[in-house]
Amino acid sequence: MMNYIHLDIETIPTQRQDVRDFIAKTVTHPGNISKTETIAKWNEESRPAAVQEAVDKTGLDGAFGQIVCIGFDLHDTGEPEAIYGLDEAELLARFNLVLQSIRSADLLSTTVVGHNVAGFDLRFLAQRHIVNGIRPHSLIARAAQAKPWESEKVFDTMVQFAGVGNRISLDKLCLALGLPGKGDITGADVWPMVQAGKLAEVADYCKDDVRKTRAVFKRMTFAA
Repeated sequence: MMNYIHLDIETIPTQRQDVRDFIAKTVTHPGNISKTETIAKWNEESRPAAVQEAVDKTGLDGAFGQIVCIGFDLHDTGEPEAIYGLDEAELLARFNLVLQSIRSADLLSTTVVGHNVAGFDLRFLAQRHIVNGIRPHSLIARAAQAKPWESEKVFDTMVQFAGVGNRISLDKLCLALGLPGKGDITGADVWPMVQAGKLAEVADYCKDDVRKTRAVFKRMTFAA
């Protein structure tokens, strides 16, 4: 009998000053600008925004970004849970402890389920474990190393619906299946919400994504 764990993470851009400094050094003026005075004007007026834009993109980069919330449902039913906070190492350690509740005998028959979980969530989790020097739980390590189509290890609702290499948003997939969509909050809102001190609301959003992905999974597997 297979067991299913539904998973979703929320991430923010790098909070490390050394990384910000590194990124800033890589941002240069557009190649079509050559005059000294034009370059100087761009550096003064446009470069700060260009640097910030480059830094913001690290929210999708497991080398530099940071996890602020892990939403999950270990039992394929009931109310999803979430661990959240700004101390990423503590967050990862706490999630490892949560996963220890899974019996060793059940690990090989447990599938991680999520939307774009193979291409993003699991890879990002594995990378942040490495960066923080924390060994990931064997379930996460196994799923992160799986091929996207190895559905016995990881069931990616995006891959299983759209096919390997193709994409469909969770919101669009919910609409196609006649399920409630994502509402007013999107992933782009997470960092501004964190900056505003709304981490609890981010956790609620993350849990809602777990809930929606679980509903999609059950429809796709004809379990509901």
